[in-house]
Amino acid sequence: THRKSMSIQPNVLFILTDQQRYDSICALGHPHCITPHLDRLVKEGVSFSQCHVTAPSCAPSRASLFTGHYPHTTGILKNADNWTRSWIENLADAGYHCANVGKMHTWPFTTPCGFHERQVVENKDRFLEGADFQDDWEKHLEEIGVEKQKRITYRERPDYRDCLGAFSWDLPEDTHSDAFTGNRAVKWLEEYDGQKPFFLEVGFPGPHPPYDPPPRLLDLYDDVDVPVAPVTKEDLDGQPQAYKGMRTHNVEIDHDSVVHQMEPSEENRIRQRKHYLANVTLIDEKVGQIMTTLEEKDLLEDTIVIFSSDHGDCLTDHGHSQKWTMYDEITRVPLIVHAPSRFQGGRKIDDLIQLMDLGPAILEMAGANLPETMEARTILPALEENASWTGREYVYAEQAKDLILTDTEFMTMVRSKDWKLVHFLDEEDGQLFDLRQDPQETRNLWSEPEHLETRKMLLDNLREWRIRSHYESANWANDWR
Repeated sequence: THRKSMSIQPNVLFILTDQQRYDSICALGHPHCITPHLDRLVKEGVSFSQCHVTAPSCAPSRASLFTGHYPHTTGILKNADNWTRSWIENLADAGYHCANVGKMHTWPFTTPCGFHERQVVENKDRFLEGADFQDDWEKHLEEIGVEKQKRITYRERPDYRDCLGAFSWDLPEDTHSDAFTGNRAVKWLEEYDGQKPFFLEVGFPGPHPPYDPPPRLLDLYDDVDVPVAPVTKEDLDGQPQAYKGMRTHNVEIDHDSVVHQMEPSEENRIRQRKHYLANVTLIDEKVGQIMTTLEEKDLLEDTIVIFSSDHGDCLTDHGHSQKWTMYDEITRVPLIVHAPSRFQGGRKIDDLIQLMDLGPAILEMAGANLPETMEARTILPALEENASWTGREYVYAEQAKDLILTDTEFMTMVRSKDWKLVHFLDEEDGQLFDLRQDPQETRNLWSEPEHLETRKMLLDNLREWRIRSHYESANWANDWR
């Protein structure tokens, strides 16, 4: 088919949600999800089924994505580690007008990070860091005289400890943080003057908890059969101490308005998941409005639309709350690239990639300079159906001790198509999963004698990767001086 070629410098619209699992989009094989607009992106675009983040929490994952380096290189190993530079600067240098509407999770929150303009929306419910910071959404609510729903008010509910962080948004719908972000993105596009190509990052704060959809969207899931995997004794018993400690910690402390439960009922688990998916459906509606705006402004032909998330959410799978673990529910995220005039649509790529591999592809498509030492590997050949494309043999993720993952100093994951290993610094226990036999990651083979050779092979791989990474990115800071 003849496809109209894009202009030399296409617009790039990068939609990044927070804490969205890979199995939350209908067209990617999950029929219980209500996501018609994301389904359109999948049908007309290229989706990656094995895209893995480099860290199981917000800031390390995002800093890695926007620099092209692993967390151990950036030094951004947990939320609120200092992060002020990114390859967005390279896009600006290449003549792009760079704007952010919504969440980026830079630190400080308002650092330019290469953007010409920012409308900052951060976590809905900040206690650990940035508690006193007022973002643009909160300023808006104050201006219109609306008191936002938050942890302090949720705590007053008699059922607070039973909710697993799931509440409905009972204020006017357009005051919801995802609605606010989506509406502001639409307004930004409506006012775009076309003088320069744009890079627009739209950061939706959802479906990160509190799980707080407007009732109208929750009602859509009333009769939907939402699957939840059972949590087995074998799974829980086989978990390393650091994970066991974190489960207890999350029951005792209400992170992001979620009071975790050691043994939530099936009914409670499904209730939480329906709230989460209704949050996704709200974002999906906003994605639809953004796409309509691009069409009305005659920008769609000339805009690459990218959709992804910074990590997933266990949603009580494996007995866990939120993130900070290395299960696929956390490390694996959706990634869709929509540019039908440029890339053959309706394709699904099953090779392993890291989310940060998107960075060099964006810079190449934009004709911008790439930082010299990037550890990210471009996915552009996959998008272009280049015969030389091969995905990664292994993907990695890392996380340092923080205020939630309190029982280990540092954990690292290595994953191939067939195996996953999780290493805990200075600790005897770890995790090893045979992903062919046990795709649900419920049987930990770390201590099984017949798998010691595989464990050693993967630990050797981790060591070589770290040494090579330090060597190859030794001068990485020169790119950001």
